[in-house]
Formats: sequence, C-alpha cells, structure tokens
Amino acid sequence: MELNSAQWAIAISGALLVGLGKGGLPGAGNITIWLYALVFGSKQSVGLLLPVLICADMVAVLVYRKHAEWVYIKKLFPLAAIGVVVGFFIFDRMSSAQMNRVIGVVLLGMTVLHFVRKGLVSRRGASTRDPIPHTWWFVSATGLVAGVATMVANAAGPVAGFYFMSVRLPKIAFIGTSAWFFLCINLFKMPFQIAADNVSLVSLKMSLTLGVFAALGAVIAPHLVKLIPQKLFESLVWAVIVFAALKMIV
Repeated sequence: MELNSAQWAIAISGALLVGLGKGGLPGAGNITIWLYALVFGSKQSVGLLLPVLICADMVAVLVYRKHAEWVYIKKLFPLAAIGVVVGFFIFDRMSSAQMNRVIGVVLLGMTVLHFVRKGLVSRRGASTRDPIPHTWWFVSATGLVAGVATMVANAAGPVAGFYFMSVRLPKIAFIGTSAWFFLCINLFKMPFQIAADNVSLVSLKMSLTLGVFAALGAVIAPHLVKLIPQKLFESLVWAVIVFAALKMIV
C-alpha cells in the first residue's frame, strides 16, 4: 500500500480530525470518513480507519475513564453488537459504488441527527422526564442502527450520541460514556473487519502510523476548542459533510 505525498497529507489530516472529534470538536472526525473513502476506496477505508479510531478512543478513555454511566452502555451495547453482525453481512454483499451511496446516506443522516441533538440540548432544562428514551423499542432501534452504521461506515457517533443525549446525561458523563462505548464497540468490530478482508498486516501498519496522529489530535483538541468559535466551527464542519455526502451519492 503506497501513497503519494498528497494522499499522505490527506490521510494524516484525517487522522488528526478523528482525534479532534474524540477530544471535543463535534463533527470533525466525520469528515475523515469522506477523506479516507477518496484516498483508499469506500470499503477499504472502513477497515483502515478502524484502528485509527481505536487509538483516539483509548486517549479519550484515559481522560474520561471515571465519568462513564455504565448502565446505559450495558443497555445499548448488546443491540449495537447485533447491528455490527447485520452490517457485516450487508457490507460483504455490496459493491464500492453501492458502498459510496450508503456512506453518503449515512453522512446525511448523521447531519440530521446532529441538529436533532442540538434541539434536545435546548430542552435539557425541562424538569419533566421523557419516558421514550427508556423504552425497549427506542433502545433497540438506536442500538441496531448504531451497530449497522459503525460496521458499514464507522459512522455511529451521532446515533449513539443521540441516545446518550436523549437520556440527558450531563456533559462530562456524556463524553465519558461515549468514549467507553466506542472503545468497546470498535474492539468488538475488529474481528468482523478482519473477516471481511478489510484489515491486514499491511493496512494495520499504516493504521497504527496514522493512529499516532489521531492520539495527538485527541490530546490537543481541548486546547483548540478554546481558540475556535464553536458555532462557526460546527457550521463549517457540517457544511463540508453535506457537500461530501451529496457528492458520494451522486
């Protein structure tokens, strides 16, 4: 697997964005899904990106390891694991062109979920308890969608985040719970990506190299958050995601 200078620059930038996203800049890592699909191809990019994500997850877990609400992880993880298995059989039967469209649709769905989540944030001051997020069908649907999305496109972030936001986790608990959940689900997903021939010794070597930059991004993200206007950054990130998704679908 040989890359030219421009491709290496894109790959490293994507890894840094993954780390920035895990470290507190929402939406940053989602751009990497598109960047890696352009450089490595739709299917191959999913397997190559997975170890990069795990490297960033480990840093996030180290920082927020004491702030996870395990009761919600235990509810969501089993259904997400089933979704990973379902996604494995879907993934194995799709062409690169079809995978491009799937990733594009998932990216658009992620954007919609992002703004739904923002609407939920504005309602967090309400004192009434919303019973829907605690129902079996809500947890089941969210978990299954998250599992399929993470298997076919490494794109479960907003789906799981939607659930954690719905149960009104406090900010730090939200970050810590998300960090632990994604580390667990990404480790669970690894054997399936290997079985799909998307992870090899060659790709793993490149992934771990890029993982260093992902870890670096997760470390420096809190400092950058203070310097960049959050509202402007989010607007730019999601505008790029919408453009990328439409481009991949069309």
